[in-house]
Amino acid sequence: MKQNNFYIQMLKLAVPIALQNLLVSSFTLVDTLMVGQLGDTELAAVGMAGQWSWLLQIILFGIVSGMSIFVAQYWGEKNIDGIHRVYGIALASGAVLSLIFAALAFFVPESVMSIFNREADVVAAGASYLRIVAFSYPAVMLGNIMFALMRSTECVKIPMVISLISTVFNAVFNYGFIFGKFGLPEMGIRGAALATCISAWVSPLAAVAISKAKKLILSAPLKKVFGFTRTMVSEFYKKATPVILNEGMWGLGTFVITLLYSNLGSEYYAAVTILKTFENIAFTIFIGICNASCVMIGKSIGAGNIEEGISVSKKMAVIVPLIAVPIGALIIIFREQLVHLFNMSGNLTAETLRTAIGITTVYALEIPIRNIPYIQIVGIFRPGGETSRGLVYDIGCLWALSIPATAIAAYLLKLDFVLVYIIMYVFEDIPKSILCLKYFFTNKWIKPVTDAGREGLKIYFEKRGTHS
Repeated sequence: MKQNNFYIQMLKLAVPIALQNLLVSSFTLVDTLMVGQLGDTELAAVGMAGQWSWLLQIILFGIVSGMSIFVAQYWGEKNIDGIHRVYGIALASGAVLSLIFAALAFFVPESVMSIFNREADVVAAGASYLRIVAFSYPAVMLGNIMFALMRSTECVKIPMVISLISTVFNAVFNYGFIFGKFGLPEMGIRGAALATCISAWVSPLAAVAISKAKKLILSAPLKKVFGFTRTMVSEFYKKATPVILNEGMWGLGTFVITLLYSNLGSEYYAAVTILKTFENIAFTIFIGICNASCVMIGKSIGAGNIEEGISVSKKMAVIVPLIAVPIGALIIIFREQLVHLFNMSGNLTAETLRTAIGITTVYALEIPIRNIPYIQIVGIFRPGGETSRGLVYDIGCLWALSIPATAIAAYLLKLDFVLVYIIMYVFEDIPKSILCLKYFFTNKWIKPVTDAGREGLKIYFEKRGTHS
């Protein structure tokens, strides 16, 4: 009966969250498919410009993860005031971050693009895209934080519905503005940016409207949301700073690998852009499970039910890599058909297609290992209150092992691009998986932020005659 309850609760949380993220990823898929009809240069430009917004998303994810640690545990303790104030801290932090990214993308887009690539036509196309899409960044920030708050308080269906609406808007406006349909001007790559902008603002506006109508947790008065004290901010950043550094440094490291790839040629980067689209879609399943894990573990530990939190964590640690195996198999079986979806107009080169098929196969084989540290660091350690260990493992394996190995393979050994991609994965994911699993079995990741949680942990260790 307990087992059945676990799976029912997990699916109730994981399925809507996975579907929501699938819709968000299809947002990118629509962009990539339609821009791919314009050619290699445009596809590479949008992919590289997307790295700037991706870097914003990564740092935002650090802020959101920091917020979610408190929200999930406060939700277990039913501390609604605490949830609202943590939400306010996250909004204030996210606003500053998104405005900085937007200002740089709007005022110096060529400089931003030149970080990724020096080819004049790619930089020019990407800059025209960035200058428009910059206006979506504050909306992206609001949507991420609002949806995370809803998910952490077990309100998972509304974000899914809003994402569906936003994705429909994106598809319609993409088609209209890129190709000049529905009486709209034909804008090419700039049309894709404008469609992204319009669609991005649908999410936070709809979330606010629905929350007010249904009197959900988002609808608290601004005075309460921004009524946090210095002590609260200090406590928030004590937990959140390692996560923000973790995501920021991991994002920067991935950013460096992107630079290594982009300077090998636009054809290779176009292939990476195709893979990233599929990777984002496949990853939605793991995002759903990971978010369910965060809520279930955080809620249990916040309420002082330590044994239940540990039981959930063990199940999640097994479920994620097991689910990854059939997903990887499906990707391998249909890899050629998937890649050729992006070449319906015949504008992509043979080298781009060959490379895309090769690195898609590599990703499919590696996906079970890649998701072990993901569920451990994001779905178990963080909701348990442990935020610094993930920073050490993520940054150490990426910066000390993966980046140097990738650079040597690409520029000194001049290996085939597919081999370079294999080396990037292997040097990051295998050592990180081993480190994460070793730490997981110590149970030292359980660090409650609530009084009920701390008391529950004390009782848990007293029963076993050990110390925390």
